Amino acid sequence: MFEHEFKNKVVVVTGGSGVLCSYFCKELARRGAKVCILSLDEKRLVDLEAEIRSDGGEATSFICNVLDKEVVKKVHKQILDKYGKVDILINGAGGNNPKATTNDEFYDLANADLPNKKDFFDLDLDGINFVFGLNFSGTLIPTQEFAPDMVGREGTTILNISSMNAFTPLTKIPAYSAAKAAVSNFTKWLATYFSKVGIRVNAIAPGFFSTAQNKALLWNEDGSPTARTKKILNNTPMGRFGEPEELVGAVLWLLDSKASSFVTGVVLPIDGGFSAYSGV
Repeated sequence: MFEHEFKNKVVVVTGGSGVLCSYFCKELARRGAKVCILSLDEKRLVDLEAEIRSDGGEATSFICNVLDKEVVKKVHKQILDKYGKVDILINGAGGNNPKATTNDEFYDLANADLPNKKDFFDLDLDGINFVFGLNFSGTLIPTQEFAPDMVGREGTTILNISSMNAFTPLTKIPAYSAAKAAVSNFTKWLATYFSKVGIRVNAIAPGFFSTAQNKALLWNEDGSPTARTKKILNNTPMGRFGEPEELVGAVLWLLDSKASSFVTGVVLPIDGGFSAYSGV
């Protein structure tokens, strides 16, 4: 039985202070990894690093904008100086933005002239580009920077964070859906490209988790579920949102080069059955 040991493995986690990736950081540190947490949220970075260290783990936080190649390069040098070459990269940076979100699920000609409408034709191009860039370029740039450390070395792997949106796009969030589809496709491309030099590349595709990022879409101001939440739960056979810790087992398995040594190019749904259910 595999114990998922990562002793002395140098792990970089972008978006590492986020709700989901912070769990990955803590679990990897508990298993002996030297965790490098990259994020723009300085307070959460400091708090997470302190929590990991107080639990006996090894972690260092770095303020990093994954869309700035020079900043990523600078952080990489700091990591090399402190820990040496990177063994594992988790591309966890991503997210959506209200500027890239429509108000309605379907285009309604009767509402086309309403003053406060926000349909597909009203979407802000800067918002679209930001969301697509954060999710796709935010995966590409760190991979370009850290993957050279892994080339030709045993036990190296990259894990990308895709989404159920990549399989079937969700209404209201076209840029996020398109970007995550790109991440899934890119994962398979990278897996093939790096297959001869020892780097495995996979992705997880989380289903629905209630986080700060999607709070406004899922819950009304009074805390009651929105109509969207009711649809989600009705179409999730397990009938509930996932908990962040329920991603950890799959993440550890995909990162463990003994446990998943012949697995590459996989985009693994973790969704309570959402992708298996037709709705009838």
